[in-house]
Amino acid sequence: MTSRSSTFTPAASTETGPEIPSELRLALILGALSALGPLTIDMYLPSFPALARSLGVNIAAVQLTLATYLAGLAVGQLAYGPLADRFGRRLPLLAGLGLYIAASLVCAVTTNLPALATARFIQALGGCSGMVISRTVVRDHFDERGSARLYSSLMLVMGVAPILAPLLGSQVLLVASWRAIFLALALAGTAALFLIALTLPESLPVQHRQRHSLAAILRTFGGLVRERRFLRLSIAGGTTQAAMFAYISGSPFVFIELFHVSPQRYPFIFGANALGLIAASQLNRWLVVRLGVIRVFRGAVVVALLAHATLWLSVRLDAGLLFMLPALFVGIASGGLILPNVTAAAMAPFSATAGSASALLGTLQMTCGALASTAVSILADGTALPMVTVMLTCAVLASILVAPERPAPPPAGSLRPT
Repeated sequence: MTSRSSTFTPAASTETGPEIPSELRLALILGALSALGPLTIDMYLPSFPALARSLGVNIAAVQLTLATYLAGLAVGQLAYGPLADRFGRRLPLLAGLGLYIAASLVCAVTTNLPALATARFIQALGGCSGMVISRTVVRDHFDERGSARLYSSLMLVMGVAPILAPLLGSQVLLVASWRAIFLALALAGTAALFLIALTLPESLPVQHRQRHSLAAILRTFGGLVRERRFLRLSIAGGTTQAAMFAYISGSPFVFIELFHVSPQRYPFIFGANALGLIAASQLNRWLVVRLGVIRVFRGAVVVALLAHATLWLSVRLDAGLLFMLPALFVGIASGGLILPNVTAAAMAPFSATAGSASALLGTLQMTCGALASTAVSILADGTALPMVTVMLTCAVLASILVAPERPAPPPAGSLRPT
């Protein structure tokens, strides 16, 4: 049987329940799986200028391939939640990875932008299986505080990907074309598939699986949408991720084209911000034990708002990289204190429908990311202002969503407590 305490003891597989892996083993497996997402997003960023020249389009058009990938993540997650609740965690995950591998190979041989954008959308439909099911597996084993701690561990493992991915991509470009990047992603997907097949036990026993009709599934999603707390926390996490995706989408142009940072040096700026995210996520493991999940992410949202406001002012006043980079670092790093906690707090009440809750949470968050990435592309004006404006807007929305709600006023004529 799975444990719902903040820690659990490894147990061998029995007839009554699945094998429960150790916390460290689970963090390594799910972290490697979760790293596939940022690897897929970040590895091809240094190739934006070369890809644009190869396909005969501008960089703003190439940025839309990131938006289509995020849209695929948003759409695909809705399917994997109910599938994971009905068929268990492993089967939908392995099928999704197979689709991801096939789409990555198609990306490598496309000859025009619409075909690449379509292949990226399909690639996301497969890749998002890991995002949904990794959150679901964590919820299978942990309560709110334990989940927050494990999500922080996952960010440590998967945080290596945003550091290495652009660096790997830039090195690939030294010896091959942008197409080789997608071949490398297909190889990474294949490695993930074998890792899951060989090491991740099923965490949802057959007797706990739900075989609901489409109408029942829609009712489940409807019930989740009506949960005000779940909705606010999910979208707050979504706007935090949206600020990151605005940065991811806009940073190749801002740094490589506008500030003339070479494609080989750009990954070091990107990696420094990712290190900040990792460090904050590990600080979060200590903070949630002492301050609690809610207090930590509310404080971090305020820090993010101040950092993004400073970043916007530095661009508006043309202060240069010396002022931009520290504000950008703090703004991105604050996500390490926000995302694990809003995810844990949003998922905590939903043990029976963890797959569907994870799917809807992911869809809402990726929709925010797709909108932010698209906005950066549409607003492109040859400056850094579109990127930082979208980031600041996301930070403002997050601060509104996590603000404490005012208690409802007492009914007219009722006695006030004395």
